[in-house]
Amino acid sequence: MPLPKPHPAFLAKKAKILEQLNVPDTEYSDASPKGSVDAGIRDLIDEINAQDGLVTTSSCAGRVSVFVEGRKVSTTEDGDAGDRSREKAASAVGGKGGGGAWLFVSHDPVPEDGLDSDEKLLEMFGLSGRDDETGSGQRLIHFKFEPMILHILTTSHQHAQMILKCGLQAGFRESGTVSLLDTKTKSGEVVEAATPIVAIRSMGLSFESLIGIVDPMGRRKAIVSTDYLRMLVNIGNERFVENEKRIRRFLDALRSEVKKHGVDQGEGNGKSEKELKRERKMAEGLRRQAEVRRLKEQEAVEDLAESYENDIVI
Repeated sequence: MPLPKPHPAFLAKKAKILEQLNVPDTEYSDASPKGSVDAGIRDLIDEINAQDGLVTTSSCAGRVSVFVEGRKVSTTEDGDAGDRSREKAASAVGGKGGGGAWLFVSHDPVPEDGLDSDEKLLEMFGLSGRDDETGSGQRLIHFKFEPMILHILTTSHQHAQMILKCGLQAGFRESGTVSLLDTKTKSGEVVEAATPIVAIRSMGLSFESLIGIVDPMGRRKAIVSTDYLRMLVNIGNERFVENEKRIRRFLDALRSEVKKHGVDQGEGNGKSEKELKRERKMAEGLRRQAEVRRLKEQEAVEDLAESYENDIVI
């Protein structure tokens, strides 16, 4: 049974999102540590966005990271009476706010050559040695693996249900939907139809471990052995493999559901993935050529201006 056609509110939101995604990689940026769409799921995102009733709003292919949590600094506000006060934490426990920092982020398995020596391993994770002394109030350093997470804006409850079904079948068991209600006036008139967002995620593959501290001198020290660090890296690399399998299962399930429901494929227009990929590469090539031409023209203008300035006789 065909799914509903996209409504105007959804189409406007999708157009704005795609406008940002379609800028050249050299100009695109987002709020993630990497600052761009992960290469590992770029094709998946392109295929989702080719469907009329779907568009991705945020994504991460999966990553392993090492980060320093923020400082737990508190400020005090005067209460209404006596010495009563309220404290506001600058950063939640385990969070990266309040001066926290990323020390290492990879959206691919960690290369084995980074594990050759203890020094290289510690340096890769931004650590400068070992410290077995820990105390209260010290900032902690975390090692964390996170599997793929996708947020997909949909044009109807039926589209959202289809995407959620694909995610659950692929093993992303903590997937769910939000924004399920229409926007209405007090009289009950629908002002804007619901555009449900589906989060495709799986906490089952995630894991996190404390591996270091920031000492009183500001030095980042490991509190575990390098053998333990290697074990964490190996576990993370194994989960990258399982994560990739689930991503492929999700894509296969999506293609099956699209075929079953006869979803319009928008810009894909029924073309095969091979044809779409070829067209995407051609478009990317044209964008790069245009960028090269623009840079050359800019250099020519600057050279001309410099030559003009040198020819001026005072």
